[in-house]
Amino acid sequence: MHKRGWSKIGTLGAVLALMTLAACDNPAEDAAVPPASGAALGAGEGPPPIPVMGPERRILAFGDSLFAGYGLDPAQSYPAQLEAALRAKGVNARIANAGVSGDTTAAGLQRLAFTLDAQNEKPDLFILELGGNDLLRGLSPTETKANLDKMIDELKARDIPVLLMGMRAPPNYGPEYQAQFDGLYRELAKSHRVELIPFWLEDIYREPELFQNDKIHPTAEGIDRLVASTIEQVEGALPQPAES
Repeated sequence: MHKRGWSKIGTLGAVLALMTLAACDNPAEDAAVPPASGAALGAGEGPPPIPVMGPERRILAFGDSLFAGYGLDPAQSYPAQLEAALRAKGVNARIANAGVSGDTTAAGLQRLAFTLDAQNEKPDLFILELGGNDLLRGLSPTETKANLDKMIDELKARDIPVLLMGMRAPPNYGPEYQAQFDGLYRELAKSHRVELIPFWLEDIYREPELFQNDKIHPTAEGIDRLVASTIEQVEGALPQPAES
């Protein structure tokens, strides 16, 4: 796969690669929601970490194999590395990884209440990353949007702030499908007034060397890049801790 974004050969590679999301469907391996603590920062680069301060900030990362860390050690997953990066900035973050490989938005909706009820304490922030498997299966963007809408409604009813991680459809799905799919994340963020990262793979999707052989799941280096490119939005989405 050459550096051509979604065009020509890149489009075909991206679409074929998306199909591996469903092939990785093994919820038994990913259904647990362990804290992501203990993850090491990559390569030991950058300034010394700032001492962790303030109350613990609980984040629940809810998604598919891109969050589950398919093909990586658990400590290399996006939630684990995000936690480590936040703590290096002095944020007392604890992230529970609720990524399940192969999950569609319908599957996510089914397990949402159970996952929330299983938490010892209410999350300070819920990161919602689903839709890629709907895309590869050619599901209607209307259905995807409806499922995400219901999930956000449930989270709002529980007074849990949401950060929505958007995805994009490749152009060979057709302009109408692409416009509907790409637009649903913006529409949901606007209607629910939740924070949005429009396309959270933006920083790496043109660089095939940052993906595993399937060309859809990031390598450990790719995860590091994603953390670096999204950490400011995540930190900004965290509500200020209540004054004691």
